[in-house]
Amino acid sequence: MGRAFEYRKEKKFKRWGAMAKAFTRIGKEIAISVKLGGPSPETNSRLRQAITNAKGANMPKANVDSAIKKASSKDTANYEEVTYEGYAPHGVALVVDTQTDNTTRTVSNLRVHFNKLGGTMGTMGAVEYMFKKKAVFKFNKGKLNLEELEFELIDHGLAELQSDDDLIIAYGEFVDYGRLHKAIEDKGIEIIEATYDKIPDFYKEGLTDEEADDVIKLIERLEEDDDVSMVFHNMK
Repeated sequence: MGRAFEYRKEKKFKRWGAMAKAFTRIGKEIAISVKLGGPSPETNSRLRQAITNAKGANMPKANVDSAIKKASSKDTANYEEVTYEGYAPHGVALVVDTQTDNTTRTVSNLRVHFNKLGGTMGTMGAVEYMFKKKAVFKFNKGKLNLEELEFELIDHGLAELQSDDDLIIAYGEFVDYGRLHKAIEDKGIEIIEATYDKIPDFYKEGLTDEEADDVIKLIERLEEDDDVSMVFHNMK
């Protein structure tokens, strides 16, 4: 009984930790969006996307409103988006996207993570050329006719529709992000999450379970860093 209680408590803490991490990331995204396009979601499509993601993550509206108000003040942190690159153990390529108000701190922390867990940080352009950035939109299937929807969205940049039970995932080239986002919204579809993915051109194969665990440990350590927003890799 004691072990079961400890297991449930650990799962709860992990869930809370993941939620706090998501809220922090969305808060930074709101700050960056407001800085670039102003505090009105009607005229700022990127802020509208951030608010969409906040809803999908069950972030309270009061938190969203507070983040927008804070981002509009002169005292808000000046976040910027910076990408770092490198290799995990066993030659697996990593791309690490960050949202940071202190690049010196961020690069120092990332270097510690890489060094402690057998990875190597690279210079700009070392591995990111191996990845293609894709727009990603997630929404519920509901009563949608997927064949008709796919046909209608192709002209707006849709590359692929994937179905996972009731969850639909739409992919497109990142340059088509804005028009694909608008086309989905114009269909009256409520988007759960609007984001992006970086998909590798090729994958690192043939790793043993132990070697894969080495890579996963570094990825998890990077994802736990407060400045890190997304981590991409090419491990099969």
